[in-house]
Amino acid sequence: MSAGPAVDPRGPRFSAVITTIVLAVVLITSWWPLLALQAVVFAIGAFVGLKPAPYSILYRTLVAPRLGPTSEREDAAPLRFAQAVGFVFAVVGTLGYALGSTPVGIVATAFALLAAFLNAAFNFCLGCEMYLLIRRFTPQTP
Repeated sequence: MSAGPAVDPRGPRFSAVITTIVLAVVLITSWWPLLALQAVVFAIGAFVGLKPAPYSILYRTLVAPRLGPTSEREDAAPLRFAQAVGFVFAVVGTLGYALGSTPVGIVATAFALLAAFLNAAFNFCLGCEMYLLIRRFTPQTP
């Protein structure tokens, strides 16, 4: 299964900025329905594709037209893996908050926030790096 076409690398960074804001709001307010919504955003990016992901749509319609074109492209597979990792943390956090285990919700949300912030601020995609390490140490079929 293809992970999708290569993407403009500025899009995932834009998405990371929005994700950072959303997760910071969740940590400040403990409003777990917003975290559940973020989990849905992660799920779309990971399991449906990056193109239909809500933040990707925002980037393509509102931001990209105002930027100059770029010939730089990034493989979608590591990005989709990173979205899946974010999904897991968001689901764990949502369940923690919803079931009354606030410390679990806080820790899971904080881990997701750290990863999103690293991407937004430093262009370092932690989930992408995990993907590349896993690929390096996993036998590849021809």
